[in-house]
Amino acid sequence: MAAQFNQAKPQIEALLRDYCHALDDGEVGRWSSFFQDDALYQITTRENRDRGYPLGIMLCEGRGMMHDRIKALQTANIFESHTYCHLWGAPDVRPEIEGRWSVRSNFAVYRTLYSGEQSLFATGKYLDVVDTTGAQALFAERIVVIDSRQIDTLLVYPL
Repeated sequence: MAAQFNQAKPQIEALLRDYCHALDDGEVGRWSSFFQDDALYQITTRENRDRGYPLGIMLCEGRGMMHDRIKALQTANIFESHTYCHLWGAPDVRPEIEGRWSVRSNFAVYRTLYSGEQSLFATGKYLDVVDTTGAQALFAERIVVIDSRQIDTLLVYPL
């Protein structure tokens, strides 16, 4: 198991880093490429998770829904131009089943508006299942648990 962990950990760290950098650099078109075809992506609140509520703020079941989300962002949605800056903590990586890893990492996302105004946009944790059996590590599941239930209306990009 130690050898598998030593091989998987750098792949997982690269996935987490590249995911955040792509979103921070405005490359939202690459977002779905970090996921398996049948992956789950959800943004929910700490309160909903603690109470066992299945409700979330955003839910995508598979790359098809992610592609629809991206297309809407690029063509249909109207929102103020802004950028994100992700800061994330060291991942806690644990084996789940052969080639799959349970990964938890904390994050803070800062947002800069077109006007130059900057603010702390969201804090929370990523609860991931990462598959390392293919040519590259991919998310099988990414649950984003934000600390606050107050959500800005500009939650248009994935976190």
